Order: sequence, then C-alpha cells, then structure tokens
Amino acid sequence: MTDLRKALADHLEIRRTLGFKLYWADKCLGDFLDFLEVANSPFITSALALAWATQPQQAKPDHWAKRLRFVRGFARYVHTLDSRTEVPPPDLLVLPRGVRKQPPYLYADEEVSALMEAANGIKQPFRACTYMTLIGLLATTGMRVGEAIALDRDDVNWESAVLTIRRTKFGKSREVPVHTTTLEALARYNGERNRNFTAHAVPAFFVSLRNRRLIYQNVRATFLRLVEQSDLANKPRRPRLHDLRHSFACTTLKSWYEAGVDVEQKLPLLSTYLGHVSPSTTYWYLTAVPELLCSTANRLEVHLGDIS
Repeated sequence: MTDLRKALADHLEIRRTLGFKLYWADKCLGDFLDFLEVANSPFITSALALAWATQPQQAKPDHWAKRLRFVRGFARYVHTLDSRTEVPPPDLLVLPRGVRKQPPYLYADEEVSALMEAANGIKQPFRACTYMTLIGLLATTGMRVGEAIALDRDDVNWESAVLTIRRTKFGKSREVPVHTTTLEALARYNGERNRNFTAHAVPAFFVSLRNRRLIYQNVRATFLRLVEQSDLANKPRRPRLHDLRHSFACTTLKSWYEAGVDVEQKLPLLSTYLGHVSPSTTYWYLTAVPELLCSTANRLEVHLGDIS
C-alpha cells in the first residue's frame, strides 16, 4: 500500500497546484486507503470503492456521492500508473430521485448582526475583533472564506478601496472593490492587529492569537459556536459559513430585479465579482431561491402586460 500512499500525495499536490483547495479530500482518501488495507487489496476496485463510499449507512445519499467522487478522481490518476486499478463508473451509485444541491440559507440583515454580536462576545478582545471583521467582510463582499483567509496585508489597497484576491478556487486573480464602511472596518482591524503584533511573523491580513494565518477548520468550528450563541442553530435549515456568500449573491440579484435593472446584462459583472468560472454558475441562484423566482415572475408578468 506504500505506492498508493505516495500516489495519493502526488495526486493531491497536483490538484492543489491547479488551484483546488481540497479541504477534505486528503482525509477522506486517506480513510479510503485505510479501508483498502483492512480489505487486504493492493489496488482500487469499484466494489471496494462503493463499499467505502456508502459508509456510514445512515448518511444522506449526497454524502455517499461526494465520497465516491473523491475516489473516482483519485482512481483515474492511479489507473495511469497501475492498469489493475478500476475507475468507478459515474452510474455506480444510483441516487434516489429528488437528490439535489442543497438550497442556500439566506441570512437576514439582523441575523448577520446577531452573528457579529456573538463574535463581539468572544472573551479575548483581539480574537473577537478578528471574527467580527471576518464575518462582516464575507457578508458584504460574497468572498469565499478561503479567499478571505488567504488575504495578505499588501492585498488591501487603502486608497482605491480594492482587495486583490490572488489565491482563488480556480487559480485566477481578481480585484474586489469594497464599500467605504467595509474599508473602515478593515482599517480598524488592521490597527488592532498592528497594536497586538508589532512584529509581523506572516504577511497574512487576518491572524490568530499566535500571529499566524487563520486555518479554515478553526474558523469553521468558531463559526458553528457563534451560530449556536446567536440562536440560529434551530432553523429548519442550519446556516452555513458559505451561505454568507450565497446571501450576498441572492440579495444582489433580488435588488436588481426589484429595481428593474437588466439582470441579463449585469449578471456577468456579478459573476466576475464573485470569481465564478462563467455566468452559468451564477445562474444557479436564480433557480435555487424562491424569492428570486418570485421576483423573476413579477418581472415577467409586467413584461407580458406591456406587450399584451
């Protein structure tokens, strides 16, 4: 199994070089290799891939599908090194009808304020300031949390109020203009960080109490605690950290529809701002949220009325 371990390390390194973050792939595929060792199999088979992917049995089918996708991608790579490797076919796991991408949770303004207030209640003042600023930045720009964590001090242009996103999901850089109030909040945090750490150990903009760049897993764990403290945990659909990005996108689209803006024309601008590969990715929000469907229907009704 040593060769598979090395192959996994090489596979992940190649994928990360291409811009993929792979927060969970290394752990999942490491577990899969443990599973193969217990099964005493020197190579990947579709049967073992399916057996591992459908654990635990009480998990949702989309969870199984995600695990199987990890194995399929890795198996394609290993097959180039060992022809005995079986690549699980796409239809190996037949999902029940109706399984679809989870709709986003849309935060109301007061819910974002509640999260920031909960962050303000963190006992350590600098840590409280860090999470208040981070949550506010995600809510007002729609940035991916990984992009916010990857920000360096030099990526903030204080004069033009623009953030440079250098390490994106797809390896492309982009510039994100921010509102003056957002820039002011970033400036306050910048001052607090400089007062707490006179020597910059890392170039990171957001840092931990050890003056190191924030780690996604720690940010996510802290966010889940803030959700509990702000009484959002009992919602029918539990709010997620990434939903701050969804909320920004949907709120922007909804405001355009209500203002009578030509959404078709402006959608590529939002797509570029969010760092999507193409506007087709941004179109998903139009069908994922009932409020947007309602706004679209209202626009269509007005249009049909004008031509009747």
